[in-house]
Amino acid sequence: MRRRHVLTLAAVGAVAAGCRPDDPPPRAESGPAASPAPTLGPGGLAFPQGFAWGASTSAYQVEGAAAEDGRGPSVWDTFSHQAGRTRGGDTGDVAADHYHRVYEDLDLMKDLGLRSYRFSISWSRVLPDGRGALNAKGLDFYHRLVDGLLARGITPVATLFHWDTPQALQDKGGWEQRDCAQWFADYAQQMFYSLGDKVATWLTLNEPKTVVLLGYTTGVHAPGKRDRRAADVAGHHLLLGHGLAVRAFRGTNRKGRIGAALNLSPVYPADNSAAAARQAKIVDGEENRRWLDPVLLGRYPEDWLAAQPAGAPVRAAIRDGDAALIGERSDLLGVQYYNPIHVTAQGGRVVKHPTTQASWLEVYPDGLYDILTRVKRDYGDIPLTVTENGMPTTNDVQDDDRIAFLRDHLAAAHRAIGAGVRLEGFHVWSLLDNFEWAEGYSQRWGLIRVDPQTRDRRRKASAEWYRGVIARNGVQP
Repeated sequence: MRRRHVLTLAAVGAVAAGCRPDDPPPRAESGPAASPAPTLGPGGLAFPQGFAWGASTSAYQVEGAAAEDGRGPSVWDTFSHQAGRTRGGDTGDVAADHYHRVYEDLDLMKDLGLRSYRFSISWSRVLPDGRGALNAKGLDFYHRLVDGLLARGITPVATLFHWDTPQALQDKGGWEQRDCAQWFADYAQQMFYSLGDKVATWLTLNEPKTVVLLGYTTGVHAPGKRDRRAADVAGHHLLLGHGLAVRAFRGTNRKGRIGAALNLSPVYPADNSAAAARQAKIVDGEENRRWLDPVLLGRYPEDWLAAQPAGAPVRAAIRDGDAALIGERSDLLGVQYYNPIHVTAQGGRVVKHPTTQASWLEVYPDGLYDILTRVKRDYGDIPLTVTENGMPTTNDVQDDDRIAFLRDHLAAAHRAIGAGVRLEGFHVWSLLDNFEWAEGYSQRWGLIRVDPQTRDRRRKASAEWYRGVIARNGVQP
């Protein structure tokens, strides 16, 4: 897209920095910021000054207003309305109603003392057809959100793609088409010009591995494909879109930083056998190195490439120069950690630790330390931020199990900082109870309870605990 055209489009939604006329001013609070910060007790874990204590959400999971103000459908709108795709037939039509309650949610963030808020932009809200003219009303929502964050002293962290491909582009082949990488970069460029004077931290992709595995291989997520050969091609095009978006960001000369948010899992042999160690390396190639190496080193792992069978479509999809483009310099890396993987000598997986309501989430806080230090060891001293960590629980408001989970993972993060990892922040998943993809509203991940009928908000015990962590800038023993 020509720069002149992009600038013209950006001007449609451009607003002056600061609060908009319809943005209620932040309420005066008597919370942690207004009184002396509590101190850590003996044995407390103090975090570096300026540590970015945050929380995360994603557009389709919280916004609602699925057909309002010109928003176009995404693959998740289509998928969730198909019978049998989600638990209970739930959809994100209303979700947490964040679109209409944005100022209430901003005040909740301020009450918690959040220093950083990671959200995603709905591609089809700002570009209903995925391409072309910007939807000024859709873009205006993100201006209000970002202005409200800045007015409350909270740093906005914007994710460009959190799984909600515009349906109009999916109808053209979506991520299976190489063109989709350029469509994504064009959209990203429009966001950089439109919001880049206020957003200083950008994340291109959220968990491309999950899109490949659940969206294209098992089909339990949108777009619901079950084709491993197509999945690998889509994975390459997702990474290509990341590289093109980073290049587009550099071309705007905007100040700020950009990187990807990758879900990483430390892979361990299930026993001490050489066979288990070999299988663990293979699985690590698929789970971690396949994504880390192109993004941070500009190349695919040789063993992963060698394992792709002759005639596999992904071999033809990877063209000369692609890997270097994907490896356009990143300024930071978002790390999303939930679980380890233990691999047997036969290549199977075993569970060695307790799990949560989400049966795949195996609780092993030391895995966070291992993955953070591994990134530093293998990929250099790139700044890292934990962009997601959390758990669902059947406990409603008195969620002590979530408190224990977060405390233990923060202790592991603290150890990684002590080992020299440049960890700059930690974002709890999630700020709000939300639409949990194929699980609908059956799993509650939020620090804030959202009533499934009224959408009224209520702070959980974990929110009050996290508020204290932020105020102390550290974790009590």
